[in-house]
Amino acid sequence: MQENNLTTVTEFFILGFQTSQHLRIFLFCLFLIIYCGTISGNLLIIALVSTSKILHTPMYFFISQLSISDILLITDIVPNLLNLLLYNGGTMTVSDCIKQFYFFSSCETFECLLLTVMSYDRYVAICNPLRYSSIMTNGYCLILSVTCWVYGFSIVLIYILEMAKLIFCRSNTIDYLFCDILALLELSCSDLFTIQLEVYVLATTIVIIPISFIVLSYIYIVLSVLRIPSSTGRQKAFSTCSSHLTVVSVYFWTMFSVYVVPTKGQSSTISKVLSLLYTMITPLVNPIIYSLRNKDIKKAVQDTLHKRLIG
Repeated sequence: MQENNLTTVTEFFILGFQTSQHLRIFLFCLFLIIYCGTISGNLLIIALVSTSKILHTPMYFFISQLSISDILLITDIVPNLLNLLLYNGGTMTVSDCIKQFYFFSSCETFECLLLTVMSYDRYVAICNPLRYSSIMTNGYCLILSVTCWVYGFSIVLIYILEMAKLIFCRSNTIDYLFCDILALLELSCSDLFTIQLEVYVLATTIVIIPISFIVLSYIYIVLSVLRIPSSTGRQKAFSTCSSHLTVVSVYFWTMFSVYVVPTKGQSSTISKVLSLLYTMITPLVNPIIYSLRNKDIKKAVQDTLHKRLIG
């Protein structure tokens, strides 16, 4: 009888935002607009990088890969979230819940690794400008990107397979917006030592080490820029890093606010709002950050519109 009770939970009920119908309708419309804007903005970046010759550089290639990841990330979370808002919650099988978390965490892992690669690209461009074209070749950039994709989706699979063995017997209600690791582990009655150890190891691999590499890269970049005699040259060098540094700051700040900052005493609503920062807001602002002050992308848009109008 006890064994049967341990296997009774076959699906979860995800609460989402438990609030009034009017507010849920407002949030539905808001999130739908954000979703459509995110998809459109990132597709525009991908299309411009693919078609415009002035954007055929390593930096923009990596930006296009970031846009692909943002599209996959927000598509994994938002459509189901919209469904939760419409019906004031919804059910999801245990296997589907784990699959959602797998794609979510894989995209997050890839993005973390890609931002590290992009910091290396900026390091080579500023600290070794004469060797930049010989180091950051098209083939090398492709290898770096593929490595990030493969590593991101394979390293996460290690503890996803461990999660698939978990038995859920306490409750089937997840008071969150999607299937996240913290929410799932709280509902499990299995021994969590192994999977918690794997999570800590993974966090070190995909967060601590990349952050250390990024910080080290920018230390060398700053030292190299300070050696430039003219203020115009220093400003131009820093401007090439500003967009990447902004994206890195937003990405890791939102991640740390959810997973590192103590949540004791923090309401579930605040936790849900914070989760929206890295699942919806970050994918939305990434193309904006890279486009807002970028002359190359603005020129590519103008050239594309000019060709369309003439054609």
